Amino acid sequence: MLVGALQAGTAVLYAALGEVIVERAGVINLGLEGTMLMGASVGFAVTYQTGNPWLGLIAAALAGALFNLVLAFLVVTRGANQLASGLALGFLGIGLSALIGRPYVGQLIEGLRNVPLPILADIPFVGEVLFQHDVLIYAVIPLAFFLQWVLFSTRWGLSIRTVGEDKTVAYAAGLRTQWLQYQALFVGGLLAGLGGAHLSLAFTGVWGEQMTSGRGFIAVALVIFAAWNPLRAVLGAFLFGGALAFQLQLQARGAPVSPFFLDMIPYLLTLGVLIFLRGNRKFAMPAGLKTVFEGMR
Repeated sequence: MLVGALQAGTAVLYAALGEVIVERAGVINLGLEGTMLMGASVGFAVTYQTGNPWLGLIAAALAGALFNLVLAFLVVTRGANQLASGLALGFLGIGLSALIGRPYVGQLIEGLRNVPLPILADIPFVGEVLFQHDVLIYAVIPLAFFLQWVLFSTRWGLSIRTVGEDKTVAYAAGLRTQWLQYQALFVGGLLAGLGGAHLSLAFTGVWGEQMTSGRGFIAVALVIFAAWNPLRAVLGAFLFGGALAFQLQLQARGAPVSPFFLDMIPYLLTLGVLIFLRGNRKFAMPAGLKTVFEGMR
């Protein structure tokens, strides 16, 4: 189950890390599901056509990044409502990914292989759980530490957080607010595309319509759970992955519970966490995001 938690939680974690950057810049992307699906479908298609999963990864990341730039144009340049635009882009991604992936339904690829780490993979129990995975799983936790450093220890990270708190102050400080938000959305889309690619190239090795199964929305919720902090997102993503692995184990062992209820467990857990965090001041959103919701009143 621990192995399953790592495998199932990695795609969500990549998307959540990207969304942390986006929301720190004062934008919320409710179309993250569509962005992940674009990465999954394009990555699978390129891998199938070329036989090279690394080219598929690059294509998936670029597809996610470019798809997010559509949202950037709508909300940053044109000033469209963020919530409506994000949902519209999410449904567009669902339909477009189905169109791209239609020729590949039922096809198999040679995706990302597990790469056991020398010596470490031979450690009893620990080696099997932690050191016999694909490269995206190995990279995701170091990536979380790197993004933590970028956000809180670099000038670019400070600029992003300033824009997300108050664009007026950022503009007065000489920052190019729109350009920074474009950058944040590009990076967020790139990471979400990688998350989608992990599903199709490593976790399942096949393409299926809407294969993300709500993981994009879960990633948005995990950003709240993580208090807009990359390292806290690691815990949330693997908690979700663990719940998913747990319900799969119950189904495999023939537990006398409806499989439809078991499928609900990871999502019920996510809702429970959000209810628990309701009103906790430590989990206050970036001030710039409040205007997104206040504008809906």
